[in-house]
Amino acid sequence: MLRTTLAATAVVAALLAPTAARADTGDAIPALTDAKGRTLQLRGWNLADKSHRGEQALSGITEKSIRDMRAKGFNTARLLFFWDDLEPRPGQYSQDYLRKIERILDWAQKYDVKVVLDAHQDVFGPAFDSRGVPAWATRTDGLPFTHHPDDWFSEYFEPAVQRAFTHLYEDEDLRRAQARMWRVLANRFEDHPAVLGYDLINEPMGEMREGEDLATAARRIERDQITPMYNRLADAVRSVDKDGWLFVEPTPIVGEGVPTGLGRIDDPKVVYAPHFYNSTMEAGGDYDPAAGWVENYEAAVTLYPKEYKVPVVVGEWGPLNNSLPHMNRFYREAMASLGRYSSGWTGWEWCYGGGYCAVDGTGAFRTNKELTAEPYAEAVAGRVRSAAYDSSSGVYRLSYDAAGRRGPRVTELSLPPGDWRVTARGGALVLRKDRGRAWILAAPDARVTVTVTRG
Repeated sequence: MLRTTLAATAVVAALLAPTAARADTGDAIPALTDAKGRTLQLRGWNLADKSHRGEQALSGITEKSIRDMRAKGFNTARLLFFWDDLEPRPGQYSQDYLRKIERILDWAQKYDVKVVLDAHQDVFGPAFDSRGVPAWATRTDGLPFTHHPDDWFSEYFEPAVQRAFTHLYEDEDLRRAQARMWRVLANRFEDHPAVLGYDLINEPMGEMREGEDLATAARRIERDQITPMYNRLADAVRSVDKDGWLFVEPTPIVGEGVPTGLGRIDDPKVVYAPHFYNSTMEAGGDYDPAAGWVENYEAAVTLYPKEYKVPVVVGEWGPLNNSLPHMNRFYREAMASLGRYSSGWTGWEWCYGGGYCAVDGTGAFRTNKELTAEPYAEAVAGRVRSAAYDSSSGVYRLSYDAAGRRGPRVTELSLPPGDWRVTARGGALVLRKDRGRAWILAAPDARVTVTVTRG
């Protein structure tokens, strides 16, 4: 996760001007869908335990976390796992670690939460006192590495870390090892009902060349090294799982409004999964409404899914200090922006405390985080024409063309805590409404309007 001011601020800023206009995505970006052909909307949070390893791995993630997420209206978790825990020695996979992952997936199934399994890395892995790629798969050619305890993201630019990425992308035996790891994981969980898909690597980076600025290097690395890696890993997953969605990320540089250099991933079920971070806010600063950052990000991040016709799910977002004066406006503008082009998001992170945590120790939303809990359509049995929530009036409206006679019939709504009134018009009725959920039954080919009003 990006929590620092990027080194190439001036270069990135120069790239923002051409993309300042708000993106008009229209119907160009396809929606995420389920096996029934329903249009999905994912809303949720990252589940992370970076502190525990070995026998204690994943112990920081509990059933309570998933139960509480669902109770507040969220239907998705991005679950971090670490290659160094899964394969501590070459070819030796930890069955205990796989069982721990499975236990979390079972909790997710119990509470009807979809899960994206994320192969997470921060500063490559344990060779640099972090998590991710095992030390045995880390090659530095003896290049130096210096810790930056007050600015950990800058460690990505240390020569040893950059060279380690190059070897991961280019060394044939490491390519095979990474693909084999994904085959093992996907083979174990491909039939688990909670698994929606696989995030193939978190925030990939690479090695800059002499004379390159950061934006140019990022595009080259994405084009020449990360795209081939994703195609290799897609083949590995597909050898055991034909149905799971594959989530692919650009480098974190996209967060500054820099369009990605990723190329085509040759698979029919690819999701573009960028992260949505601003360097100033990641350093603890306030949102600047006049800077146009949300608009610039939206314009840049929608170029790839428009070109390659893939859905978008933002894998991480959320500021460090969410109680500053302009953060209420940020959350409102960010939620509106995400609703225009994405099939959903997972915020950073579901935990009980301060900093990035969604809720405090009592389980109550921290300041402004409550704005992430909106009514939304989890699954629409038809083609969505429009969907939007007005936080000022507390009204959500969904318009869709219902599927034909052979298509699915039932649309599912998620409702955050509170009293909500749900009405449906145009050949549809509210089939059932429970606490936190509602189901709409529509006639074939009907043009349906659903209104959800805060009581």
